[in-house]
Amino acid sequence: MARKCYISGKGPLVGNNVSHANNKTKRRQLPNLRSVKITLDDGTVKRVRIAASELRTIKKKAAQAAVAS
Repeated sequence: MARKCYISGKGPLVGNNVSHANNKTKRRQLPNLRSVKITLDDGTVKRVRIAASELRTIKKKAAQAAVAS
């Protein structure tokens, strides 16, 4: 499975480690993915990998919807 967020599409970034002597070596910055179960509209449950930032957004929107109702 790819290291990509199911919702936002966030994936790995590529950059450099830079030493004190200014030597540069390639590195990958991976997204903070979490494996969660989500319930789809038809009632089925699917396990997906989403970024932690998206998980926070989902929880925030669910809390706002609960307060509004």
